[in-house]
Amino acid sequence: MPWDSPTARAAACAPDGGLGCVMEITDVAPVAVRQRIRGRARLAGRLATVCDEDRAHCERLLAERHPEHSPGHDAEADRPAWMLVRLETGAVSVDDLWGAGCAEPADLGAAEPDPVAPHEAELLQHLHSAHGDQVRGLAGLLAEHGGSAGTAGRDAVRDAVPLALDRFGLRLRCTTGGGRTFDARFDFPEPVSGTGELRCAMHALFAAAAG
Repeated sequence: MPWDSPTARAAACAPDGGLGCVMEITDVAPVAVRQRIRGRARLAGRLATVCDEDRAHCERLLAERHPEHSPGHDAEADRPAWMLVRLETGAVSVDDLWGAGCAEPADLGAAEPDPVAPHEAELLQHLHSAHGDQVRGLAGLLAEHGGSAGTAGRDAVRDAVPLALDRFGLRLRCTTGGGRTFDARFDFPEPVSGTGELRCAMHALFAAAAG
């Protein structure tokens, strides 16, 4: 944190146990849809300044993962340009449009990042702008499995927008002729490990809808 920020000042003045803190992360769909906020995550714990013996280790981690925020040094004030603070997480919860749940901090720390996540926004925007007809065509698969997407009238799906994408599948926000909205999930046969496998999985979905 910048040295002159309120958070840094509060953490510096906090007792040894640290400062009570809740970090809230809001997940916003990269494509414009109704109810664009997909969910929120809350991490609650104690915010503490990084002690001298841990500073070098934390500076290396910061340089590796976020080089744009390298601590650096403020020559004029003869101190580091940033104060390093650490959130020691005690509780994690997620509440989104499809459910809610909690996670243990240790499990969160051990989890592997989804390989699709760094590319999700770009891929969803590309699907929406360049493959809109194929995305809407996926609604036909819903009817094949007993859904109402293929029925006539007000219940027929008139529009479908890509809402979320991960290694397990694609989620669409569908709108019927009567103005009702619902989300539909299309799971891949197997979780994908990268963009190459993702491309094949998406082609298989589109082929199934076209056939």
